[in-house]
Amino acid sequence: MAAYIAVSALSHEGLLRERNEDSLTVGPWTLCATVTTNPQTLLFPLGPPCLVAVADGLGGHPGGEVASSLVARRLAAAGPGLDGEESVRDALQACNRAVYAAAGGDPGLAAMGTTVAGLVLLDDRAVIFNIGDSRVYRVGGGLRRVSVDDTPPLPPGRRATSVVTQTLGGSLGLTFVEPHVRSAPLAVGDRYLVCSDGLTDPVPEEELSALLARPPAEVERADGRAAFDLWKAAIEAGGPDNITLALVRIGE
Repeated sequence: MAAYIAVSALSHEGLLRERNEDSLTVGPWTLCATVTTNPQTLLFPLGPPCLVAVADGLGGHPGGEVASSLVARRLAAAGPGLDGEESVRDALQACNRAVYAAAGGDPGLAAMGTTVAGLVLLDDRAVIFNIGDSRVYRVGGGLRRVSVDDTPPLPPGRRATSVVTQTLGGSLGLTFVEPHVRSAPLAVGDRYLVCSDGLTDPVPEEELSALLARPPAEVERADGRAAFDLWKAAIEAGGPDNITLALVRIGE
């Protein structure tokens, strides 16, 4: 049987935000600053490049939803041509320039910006990338963070901060970014979680790991249920921010 990629995703404004400033890319499909009330599961063949990414518009800045939508759509368009680390870095640099160009053309969008994190799934490897504090986790035998938070060191006892040291856009003038990009082997059975900090700030990693470790009765249905359970955990923890997540599984 041919291997495939299953992605179960949702995006929600949470309980305290007036609107959703997160955006999501899954292959050619984008969900830009829009709320979903239940997980959506999409299937793709394993082989051609398939990009899965979450962009989290900067709160406290104007146009966070504009910046995240712009990046999500540009990555969706670039996705089929992303064949390795260098092309992913180039695409992220192009996104950074595009956010600044859009902000420069509209005074109401000055200093808008967004984080981004995701995967490009190729036939034998995953290219993992991020800028900011949205995250990518490898799921299996626990939960292992494979992205790098662009945040200052945290004092003892604190798990999260609202300070982000690197974003796409986010300043009044064009600022250089250095994307975190790495590759890992990819095989049938591999699972990843891509998410905004609206999930990871209120829900400890130990709880996320426990939710994802529940044995599935039916694998395909379990993906959507697990995505729902993660969202529910963030809501039960107060839902202080927009919550966007994508669960990725390589099946056969």
